Amino acid sequence: MKLDVIKLDGKKAGSVDLDEALFGLEPRADILHRVVRWQRNNAQAGTHKVKTRSEVDYSTKKIYRQKGTGGARHGARSAPIFRGGGVYKGPKVRSHGHELTKKFRKLGLCHALSAKMKAGELVIIDEASSEGKTAALAKQVANLGWKRALVIDGASVDENFAQAARNIDGLDILPTMGANVYDILKRDTLVITKAGVEALEARLK
Repeated sequence: MKLDVIKLDGKKAGSVDLDEALFGLEPRADILHRVVRWQRNNAQAGTHKVKTRSEVDYSTKKIYRQKGTGGARHGARSAPIFRGGGVYKGPKVRSHGHELTKKFRKLGLCHALSAKMKAGELVIIDEASSEGKTAALAKQVANLGWKRALVIDGASVDENFAQAARNIDGLDILPTMGANVYDILKRDTLVITKAGVEALEARLK
């Protein structure tokens, strides 16, 4: 399939052939959901922790005699039944991540690219280069109508473009290896450079 290529000033710069296996699939929500869930679970810190009865700072002295009180038998104030005692079976530090095969992760990325293509939210630009001036780039982005856009460049990102884009709200840029399903779906517009298209095809084939 062919798609027009534009420059940052909005002028046409020819066209590019897109691989059907990457951009022509019928997007499946179940695949996208599984990959996004894998990403977000791996990003979760899992540092939640409570103190058990062996960790709370209480004396281990028997709080009252065993018999004759009319109450239940208790040995220490650190028991979970008391206020300030340890927590029974509370959360511990752990990883929330789970495994997902490379083949499935690649498939998820292909479906994310295809979803943007089908929704008409995919833009191909000639190159992501700039003089490093935020004001000039912000004006170009506004003229193109990009509000929440993700730019995917080739193997590396142009330093001047990254510097200019740093303070523009809603504009993010990633190299090809940083392209992921969550970031692609989160933005309204996906912008890929010609170098980015070639690198994605080489990565996903």
